Amino acid sequence: MTAHTTPSPVGVGIIGLSTTGGWAADAHVPALRSLPEFELRAVSASTAESARSAAEVFDVPYAAQNAADLVARDDVDLVVVTVKVPHHFELVMAALAAGKDVYCEWPLGNGLAEATEMADAAEAAQRHAFVGLQARSSPTLRYMRDLIAAGFIGEPLSTSLIGSGGQWGGTTDTRNEYLYDARSGASLVTIPLGHTLDAMAMVLGEFADLTSTQAIMRPTVLNTDTGQTITVDVSDHIVVSGVLDSGPVAMLHFRGGHSRATNLFWEVNGTEGDLVLTGNTGHLQLAQVTLNGVTRGGTALAELRVPSQYHLAPTPYADSRVTNVANAYAQVYRDLSDGTREVPTFHDAVVRHQVLEQLTPQASTPSTTR
Repeated sequence: MTAHTTPSPVGVGIIGLSTTGGWAADAHVPALRSLPEFELRAVSASTAESARSAAEVFDVPYAAQNAADLVARDDVDLVVVTVKVPHHFELVMAALAAGKDVYCEWPLGNGLAEATEMADAAEAAQRHAFVGLQARSSPTLRYMRDLIAAGFIGEPLSTSLIGSGGQWGGTTDTRNEYLYDARSGASLVTIPLGHTLDAMAMVLGEFADLTSTQAIMRPTVLNTDTGQTITVDVSDHIVVSGVLDSGPVAMLHFRGGHSRATNLFWEVNGTEGDLVLTGNTGHLQLAQVTLNGVTRGGTALAELRVPSQYHLAPTPYADSRVTNVANAYAQVYRDLSDGTREVPTFHDAVVRHQVLEQLTPQASTPSTTR
């Protein structure tokens, strides 16, 4: 949609900010604080008391009684939804009904149907609606995309990626137990794989066709807080392969837990050179990454430093989780004020949900459980 009148600074209200940690506290708050174009004005949490505590700890002027109170405030221009996936739909719809622009974390909805309804509602309301697929905002990935487009590796021939999910290993804690329940909409497939598929689409293009194999290799997991064993009904291994619409053959393998060897390795091979991206976690959207490459006539990979123009927000950040979110907010402001379309929208999220629908065990893809 086109830009509408943008206040400066943009007043932000966060739904789901907690003093006990979490994505809002670890990434959104420091990212917003680094950008003068935004001002954090209100917070809401699971209870009014929790909101008051968060407002005090993070020095936010207003603690909302609940989400409805927050979205109704005149000084809140952009509502940021950072709660668990099952609550996204009702909160996003309430914000849109209140006439607010929205930034919602990924996955947008608990399935394709919810995501589609939210995207349609945002279009009908003529509001900006952004989704937190912040790997697209990574300075390194945007530089990687441009190198390939400029012919650094010649014609791309193939790409392969392996990543570790961190969670979905042998143990978890109470806070993250919901990740092992398919009803939550938050899984190895929807979170790290979903973010990475979106980044790969930005760098190399969408899949023209794909197949997938999924498995539950650990059917039970230990909750280290309670000592109880929980039953797993989401995949902890998935392999996706196919051909991208730009031509290259592609393969991604995500596995649960942490690897003692490689937690993120992404290679792109071309007729004239190669690129290799490595990182400390398979969550590409928050990983600390390094890009290496070799081009025509070269014989050894060398680190490729990201030019300064790709950094849209103040750097460096001590916490790599902040970098991509801060760059995303810098792009959000440009989209709001200049009418650009740099940040993934709800309609982009629907496209990603459509791809993920093709990967579910209920689809025509093989799935095994032992």
